Amino acid sequence: MSRDASSTSLSDRLKRQGATRRGLLGLGAAGLLGLTGCGFRPLYGEQGSLNSNSPVSAELAAVEVANVPERRGQLLRRALRERLWAGGQASPRYTLTTSLQIGTEPEGYRTDGLPTRVRYTVNASWWLVTRDAQPQIVLNGTERAVDAFNIPDNQFFAGDASSEAMMARLMERLADDIVTRLAVELQERSAV
Repeated sequence: MSRDASSTSLSDRLKRQGATRRGLLGLGAAGLLGLTGCGFRPLYGEQGSLNSNSPVSAELAAVEVANVPERRGQLLRRALRERLWAGGQASPRYTLTTSLQIGTEPEGYRTDGLPTRVRYTVNASWWLVTRDAQPQIVLNGTERAVDAFNIPDNQFFAGDASSEAMMARLMERLADDIVTRLAVELQERSAV
C-alpha cells in the first residue's frame, strides 16, 4: 500500500479516540443527571462532597476508634480515623471496635518447593457501640479483603517492602468498606 493511499494515520486515530472518550464522558454525565429523578442522593451530602453539615457526616465524626493490636491494627485504626473524621472530630457518642483475622496461602512455587507468591485474606469483624453507662451494640458486621505479593529470590528487603505495601493496601480497603457500611446504615437509620 502506498503512503498516499494509507487508510488512517496515527493522528486521525488519536482524534477519533479522543472524540469517543469525550462522547462516553458526556453519556456518563447524562446518566448521572438521570439518576436525580429516581431519588438518588449522594451519601455524604450535596454533590457527593463530604459535607460536615450532613447528618451522616456528623454521626461518623462522633465515632471513636478503639485501639487495634499490632502494626496491622495501627494501620487500620489510622485509616478508619482519617475517613471517619474527614470533616473534623465531634465529641464521641460511639466506639468502633474491630478485630482482625488473617490467613495466608502460598500461590506459586519454585522447582525446589519454596513459595514465590503469597495471598493474604483478612477478615475484619467490627462493632459500633454506644458510649453510655450501659453500652449497646448499634451496628456490627464483617468485611473481607484479599491481596497478594510476590517473594523475589534472594531479595529480602524487596520481599519485606512488598509485604508491607500489600498489608497497607488491605487495611485501606477494609477501612473504606467499614466506613461505607457505617455511613449507609446510619443514613438508613436517620431516614426512618
